[in-house]
Amino acid sequence: MILYDTTIKKGQNTVVKIPVANLPSGTEINLQAHVFRSKKPGPVLLLVGGLHGDEINGVEIVRRAMKSKMLQNLVMGSVIVVPLLNVYGFINFSRGLPDGKDVNRSFPGSKSGSLASRVAYKFTNKILPHATFAVDFHTGGNSIFNYPQARYFNEDKVSAEIAEAMNLPYTIHSKLISRSLRKTAHSKGIPLVVFEGGESLRMDEDSIQHGLRSIHNVLIAQKMIADQPVEPQHSYLITDRYWIRAGRSGLLNLKKKAGDQVKTGEVLAKITDPYNTYKLKVIAKKSGYIFGHNNNPVVSRGDALFHIGTEE
Repeated sequence: MILYDTTIKKGQNTVVKIPVANLPSGTEINLQAHVFRSKKPGPVLLLVGGLHGDEINGVEIVRRAMKSKMLQNLVMGSVIVVPLLNVYGFINFSRGLPDGKDVNRSFPGSKSGSLASRVAYKFTNKILPHATFAVDFHTGGNSIFNYPQARYFNEDKVSAEIAEAMNLPYTIHSKLISRSLRKTAHSKGIPLVVFEGGESLRMDEDSIQHGLRSIHNVLIAQKMIADQPVEPQHSYLITDRYWIRAGRSGLLNLKKKAGDQVKTGEVLAKITDPYNTYKLKVIAKKSGYIFGHNNNPVVSRGDALFHIGTEE
């Protein structure tokens, strides 16, 4: 395998640094790809964290996976790990880049475009082509907590198999979004599944453990490691979903949260004002499972409160 300008031999583990751009101070920023190769040929799994710079939980999952023994003991194939794709957002506690662009809406990128576009271009052309399949690790954004879940494009059979192997609490049909990494990977014939778990700018240990478990499960399913499979858990297949939004502004008091099953007409939360002049009940429109909720205690009318899915 030759990644960028580095040859990685069978049985070798190494780090490849790919220059992207410079900070205004002149400091060079690189994409770091950590490569783990077994001595036996096989599929190449690509693990990506930090596409959104403030989604720290995803970065931590990939970092721990890289540190663990499971990537050190591959019996076939290779794993490429990019713990932090959006370095600029990470150091600025930001989802996007200083120019306001979202890297995950900038694929496949351009070598002479905006900073986000150049990050996407380097990744698309220097790292992505080596992958047989990939998992991209995310969290909820803007105070949204996502219960551990795998999102995949249901028209892609291999993506469905990977998502099923991950065996997370929720497995969710998700359409391809224009200029996203997932759509770009799909256009190149590379199945990519998105892991969602936790909240931006927060560590959530339960989501981290689910993320590590999902990587372990995929490696076993692809026969890349010879470990014992983890006891399977029930995964709800979500084929339809909807948001419940705040009908008024005020203080949000949650009665239900992500991971809970709800029924039509059930009270999910109450919204009040600081002066006790009103109280609004937030009601479930139909039965389903909450897989994302808003942790912000103060909300404005129209804010997303609950993401609810229905099972096939």
